[in-house]
Amino acid sequence: TRDASVRSAMARHAGPRLPLIVKNLIPTLSSVLDSQRITTTAFFAELLNSNVVNDLILLETVMDNMTARQKDTCTLVRMLALRGLGNIASGSPEKVRKHGAKLLASMVNGMDDKDDPHNLVALEAMSSLSKLLDHVEERDIQSMLLHIAIRIRPFFDSEQSDLRQSSIVLFGNLTKFSEGNCEVFFEQILNGLVTLLLHLQDPKPEVVKACKFALRMCAPNMGCEGLCDMFLNHLREDRSLHYGEFMNNVCKHLMQSYPEMLNRLILTNLFYFKSNWVDIRAAAPMFIGFLVLHVDEDHCQQVDLDHLISGE
Repeated sequence: TRDASVRSAMARHAGPRLPLIVKNLIPTLSSVLDSQRITTTAFFAELLNSNVVNDLILLETVMDNMTARQKDTCTLVRMLALRGLGNIASGSPEKVRKHGAKLLASMVNGMDDKDDPHNLVALEAMSSLSKLLDHVEERDIQSMLLHIAIRIRPFFDSEQSDLRQSSIVLFGNLTKFSEGNCEVFFEQILNGLVTLLLHLQDPKPEVVKACKFALRMCAPNMGCEGLCDMFLNHLREDRSLHYGEFMNNVCKHLMQSYPEMLNRLILTNLFYFKSNWVDIRAAAPMFIGFLVLHVDEDHCQQVDLDHLISGE
């Protein structure tokens, strides 16, 4: 934290000397020493958090160097490079629109990083992408929307709570761009719905908060006024939730609007019978019970009793 403060102070106060400092530091981005590349990338990342790069016409130079660091052999350098590119949303938000396609491609590449065993790069890519989304052109995100939604879905159940939180928040932010791909993205909402509802029982409060946000963002796209009202009214951040009562009503609306979804919803819940989190493990059979309670007789035939009895 202290080092970050020092870098931030340098970025803010070096003023007219910055172009020369940047010019002299750029060669160290190719240093054989990881420590030098890490320090320089971290400094450039903080620099992009400041509007001074615009005043000194340094943005493109620093941004291009951060983009090039995505192929660095050091995971920390790749992570810091993405942080820097995400910081453009704070330092130069008006430039995000101009460079949107390039920045989004960097974030998608970060999420697809194959040499990232602890998902540090993917986590930074998701966090930075959420910051950039408020400033990008809709046409730039539309072509990547489906790929991103599918790519982040496995992180909803990650053992790392920060990955769960970031991926779920990003999913909520993506729904703002779903209008042009309504049917396609609606399918992604349905794919994630059970997970988001069950993780309202997540042991980490920050993940619960993320789920509330994502479900509120999904609400207008659900095509069900009753469900939309429930998500918007009951999932406010400042409101405590009576989970059982809430789920009973959610399932009633789901079975009124999407009775053909019954078996699909049940099968997804069955996966969570073996969840590592006890409250989620308990929520899944309750979810199924409420679904079956509210479905009409005509659609009961969908239920695969063998699956249900075996819990697999």
